[in-house]
Amino acid sequence: MADTETRCGFIAVLGAPNVGKSTLINQVIGTKVSIVSPKVQTTRTRVLGIHLEGDAQIIFIDTPGIFQPRRRLDRAMVAAAWSGAADADAVLLLVDAARGMDGNTREIVGKLKESGRKALLAINKIDLVKKPDLLKLASDLHAAADFTETFMISARAGDGVADLVSHLAGAVPAGPWMFPEDQISDMPQRLLAAEITREQLYLQLQQELPYAATVETESWEERQDGSAKINQVIYVERTSQRAIVLGKGGSRIKSLGAAARTELEQIFERRIHLFLFVKIRESWGDDPERYRDWGLDFNA
Repeated sequence: MADTETRCGFIAVLGAPNVGKSTLINQVIGTKVSIVSPKVQTTRTRVLGIHLEGDAQIIFIDTPGIFQPRRRLDRAMVAAAWSGAADADAVLLLVDAARGMDGNTREIVGKLKESGRKALLAINKIDLVKKPDLLKLASDLHAAADFTETFMISARAGDGVADLVSHLAGAVPAGPWMFPEDQISDMPQRLLAAEITREQLYLQLQQELPYAATVETESWEERQDGSAKINQVIYVERTSQRAIVLGKGGSRIKSLGAAARTELEQIFERRIHLFLFVKIRESWGDDPERYRDWGLDFNA
């Protein structure tokens, strides 16, 4: 396809924590490129989801949710979100219809207005709210900032997503594609594998523990039969947390490993041999190397 026929651009998806940014991008891409959980602040790093729509290559930047930061990691995540917006060709603000104009969303809208940055608005989870309430929310948001277009969607069900994507395909600038036709993300396999296991920590452990834990892929061995052997370490901060991850008689870590392996086999379309280990690293949240791995600024 000649360069003159193609379009390509970056769309930064902004929003408060847990409004459905990762769900929307996974829905558009058609497979998991960003982890999802009911808990807030799941996305820690900037993830690119790459989608072809006709002649257009749309590169979605799934940013960490924007919230009031308290820890170093929080500050780095919020800085990554705003950096993604600054670098993008267009900004899409995603708002949870059921939560409406909460404090985090109000702050994001205020910063967008202050910066003079035009943005698209997508109101998500419309199946949870009555139409008059949706219209009032849209009106309130437009009164607070200047949005060029508004879309009503359900990222989980896919309602309204095709119209949004079609609009984005026409909005990105003319130019050559930046990634191969079959590439759907820029996330290395080792990091994606670690993220899938971390997702299970969020889904299976309801305590605050997931925020005190991180996962690293320590080794990845390709086997002759086409399968892969993956060794991962779950780092926690205290001995008591290690006991929670292991579970009675190792039951919890077996459950974590089984669920993560099933997910990885679906994503990579081959057999995966996954081995999990739990280690204590008291201050992993203050280790510059972790931030480099995630593409975050340690000094944000």
